[in-house]
Amino acid sequence: MARPKKVIIMGAGGRDFHNFNVFYRDNPDYRVVAFTATQIPGIEGRRYPPELAGKLYPSGIPIIPEEDLVTVASREGVDEIVLAYSDLLYTDLGNKLSAALSSGATFKILGPRDTMLESAKPVIAVTAVRTGAGKSSVSRAVVKELTGRGLKVVPVRHPMAYGDLVKMAVQRFETYEDLDKYNVTIEEREEYEHYLDMGLIVYAGIDYGEILRQAESEADIILWDGGNNDWPFYVPDYMIVVADAMRPGHEVGSFPGEVNTRLADVVIINKIDQAEKDAVETIKKNVKRVNPRAEISLAVSEVVVDKPELLEGKKVVVVEDSPTVTHGGAPYGAGYVAAQKYGAEIVDPRPYAKGIIAKMFQEYPHMKNVVPSTGYSPQQIKDLEETLNAVPADVIVAGTPIKLERLVKVNKPIVQVKYDIKIIEGPTIADMINTFLDRVKNKLHF
Repeated sequence: MARPKKVIIMGAGGRDFHNFNVFYRDNPDYRVVAFTATQIPGIEGRRYPPELAGKLYPSGIPIIPEEDLVTVASREGVDEIVLAYSDLLYTDLGNKLSAALSSGATFKILGPRDTMLESAKPVIAVTAVRTGAGKSSVSRAVVKELTGRGLKVVPVRHPMAYGDLVKMAVQRFETYEDLDKYNVTIEEREEYEHYLDMGLIVYAGIDYGEILRQAESEADIILWDGGNNDWPFYVPDYMIVVADAMRPGHEVGSFPGEVNTRLADVVIINKIDQAEKDAVETIKKNVKRVNPRAEISLAVSEVVVDKPELLEGKKVVVVEDSPTVTHGGAPYGAGYVAAQKYGAEIVDPRPYAKGIIAKMFQEYPHMKNVVPSTGYSPQQIKDLEETLNAVPADVIVAGTPIKLERLVKVNKPIVQVKYDIKIIEGPTIADMINTFLDRVKNKLHF
């Protein structure tokens, strides 16, 4: 009898655990030697716990830094190295492939058929070609359209597995107290709070099979809310993909962003008002080339603030959603746009950055005039607080959707930025929902 193949799963605290759960956990043909961790600071050095790993892994599975990949793979005689995270340009993907092969192992990516779960309820998915393209505003618009038709929508959010993994197996959020109970990070709050404000229940966690069973018991419709530019964990009946007009080419030049482009029923090209002249046409041509059946809509993100009177002529420090401006590669987000729109003077925060924030500026030099909302631990949140307090500005402009004042004590007033999607051309959100509901009418049960 052949020995089980030794495997390392390259991840970032999300798809890696899902792929393990649905493909490797109880599979006697494989033994997962380790997970690697990257993109998210401070999540390596843990173990995937035995309570989640199953009977083949009584001691759990170590999570090691990605820089140790080749050393561990060579030492352990690993047969396969499996990439299981997102938001990579193709040059980055090629570098990781080459590193894996240099260990002697086979490089592998599990596809949708191996990793997507079927739902008994209709599933509409919102994904993107890169993080920061505007998924959240599209998801909110989808929810408003569906609930306005009397349907109960339960969003299931792509995982952000940065805390106690056993406690995170299935997370159900209904109130702000639930966020506190699970001690969620800033990044998680950025994705959950806007749904709670809309009166929705949100699911997330580690075990997406069990999450699906519980969400189905409460929903008429499952909304898959994608993370980064990953494809869905659930088989979608209708798939909306958001492209960023400020980053043309990424719809066919990023992994797995191009996968989403090819799977899309409709591609929304967002931020067209902020893009270079030829960007929209470039994206249109790329989409039509790889997915001629997809419809295309053009959109803007309408940016407003709660206290505009605090901005004109004032010095401001801008805080943006961290993944968007770090590994997402965007130079800025909604906060920067709002500060410019309302006549504020943006202060360069880099000389005043502390701790993890200073490290982020070094790691992502494209990010210059905004502070990333990095906060995966109490110390990182403290670093964010000290950075914001140190910047010589009059006001903090919060482009992150979370309520910063709940997490940091700052010496400046906070102006909150809000943004909504507005379709300018092509199918509207209502049109998309009409198509979706017509497609799933046999699955809807009242």
